[in-house]
Amino acid sequence: MNFSPVPDLQAYRAAILYFAGDPTHEADAVRWHEDGLLLVENGLVRAAGDFEQLFDSLPEGLAIEDMRGKIIMPGFIDTHVHYPQTDIIGSPADGLLPWLNNYTFPAERHFDDLAYSAEVADFFLKELLRNGTTTAAVYCTVHPESVDAFFTRSAARNLRMIAGKCLMDRNAPPYLMDSAEQGVLDSEQLLQRWHGNGRQSYAITVRFAPTSTPLQMQLAGELAARYPDAFIQTHVAENQAEVAWVKSLYPDSRSYLDVYDRYGLLRKRALYAHCIWLDDADRLRMAQTGAAATICPTSNLFLGSGMFDFRAADAARMPMALATDVGGGTSFSMLQTMNEGYKAACMNGVHLSGARMFYMATLGGARALQMEDKIGSFRDGCEADFIVLDPQATPLLARRSASCATLEERLFALAIMGDDRAVAATYSAGKCVHNR
Repeated sequence: MNFSPVPDLQAYRAAILYFAGDPTHEADAVRWHEDGLLLVENGLVRAAGDFEQLFDSLPEGLAIEDMRGKIIMPGFIDTHVHYPQTDIIGSPADGLLPWLNNYTFPAERHFDDLAYSAEVADFFLKELLRNGTTTAAVYCTVHPESVDAFFTRSAARNLRMIAGKCLMDRNAPPYLMDSAEQGVLDSEQLLQRWHGNGRQSYAITVRFAPTSTPLQMQLAGELAARYPDAFIQTHVAENQAEVAWVKSLYPDSRSYLDVYDRYGLLRKRALYAHCIWLDDADRLRMAQTGAAATICPTSNLFLGSGMFDFRAADAARMPMALATDVGGGTSFSMLQTMNEGYKAACMNGVHLSGARMFYMATLGGARALQMEDKIGSFRDGCEADFIVLDPQATPLLARRSASCATLEERLFALAIMGDDRAVAATYSAGKCVHNR
């Protein structure tokens, strides 16, 4: 491969890690270059591989940023997070529904103010980048202002983000409710304004089935049918009390998931948070439709909701990815999310390898979003969203990393012991947007 001199070609030397598949199910899935080189041109990946193999083809005099001792990998993808809940992270409650009523809904009432929304969005985006997250599927509030503020701040940083206005027309405080018709009308106008606007994408966002009437669900499904490339995001089967509530509200549906299915909301690019209390028929239906589970271990443990069943999901070959679910989730860090996900899986007798956890936070997330042609790996032509991880970020992590004998041990140590301090730098579209 030969590279002609170009003004916007950057070269980064470090260990290189990315994935070509799920290491649990696909052979030769891990791409690891101990002494590697990443080449970026005009915000896109040009090549990633061994330094010795790529060096001779570089233009003469090209400066190489030397990051040896660190690991360059694709940026993390958080497939479920609430930016309006930033200020209530770590709030005490004895379960999901009391937490919503006592903290979440009161916090969200302020997002009809564009300036307030923009200030929270700025902090939220900085926190994502500080933790190495370069793409997220984000819930706004019922207010269109919250969506405009979020996308405006994301676009200013040229980030690859997905977001949408919550649809809620019952079982919520009056200040957070829209009507079935107006909510979907607002959603369509926002979708037309922001979906495909630069690197921004829109998600049709039903908060969850209890806060939408059958009419709103129907109109949301019709909106989704009109825009097949838009995303869909909602919650399902998070908490047993919630499941029982949905059964009382939609008694004719076979299951909680079936409520959404009946309204045409199961498809590719549909993201279903939690998926704890599903049955095998639900999991098979998700696999058939391509709808993805977004697994939120810190939130599920914090709110006492339950633990995701990795074994059953694998048996069904259900698409899945990791998510922080801030503010029910207790950390913006995808590394800490891996840590808690590993422990939750252990409680169900499943071992998650370090390689699989990093896959789920990168290419696995991209696959869940149907965006693996753009993000989540270092294939030629992918957007250059990447992070630099430092295995020596803390004295204890450095000591453990020094004694690791295999790549798997190194990745596992990072997943279990790492946090925001391990993210040395974050790049979006080839530009450094965070540097520790």
